[in-house]
Amino acid sequence: MRTEAMASERSGWLSSVHREVTYSHPRAKVWRALTDPDLIGRWLMKPEGFAAVVGTRFILRAEGPQRGWRGFVECEVLAVEPGRLLRYSWVGDPDHPPLTVTFSLTDAGSGTRLVLAHEGFEGFGGWLLARFMMGPGWGKMLRRRLRDALGGVA
Repeated sequence: MRTEAMASERSGWLSSVHREVTYSHPRAKVWRALTDPDLIGRWLMKPEGFAAVVGTRFILRAEGPQRGWRGFVECEVLAVEPGRLLRYSWVGDPDHPPLTVTFSLTDAGSGTRLVLAHEGFEGFGGWLLARFMMGPGWGKMLRRRLRDALGGVA
């Protein structure tokens, strides 16, 4: 697991979160967990209006009261390669530019390697958010919650 920072002409710095996890499940099963609204709600947040179709706008809503943020993320599907790639925009704060979240799937023996890239965090504040909140959050989501959700999928 790592958080990366790279130079940006626009604001000085862009930071990103990268996570890679290998599951003992076939790619089709992992793809379902990324694209089936009922399954997404088991490991990420409750999706409202999601479809794995480019141009689809949807919301990911957290459960219960949230401290420090509004409790939902506005998204739009940007790219879909069934079974291989899902990319969407991520607006957690309307006062900041959209981020992008990309899930890439490849075969790994009899299982599946998932690579997540959450990109576009700007400036020092963005670096802090990526490093201390989003990075650990994605780690928990992918290593525990998604793994648990996959265990309950036929």
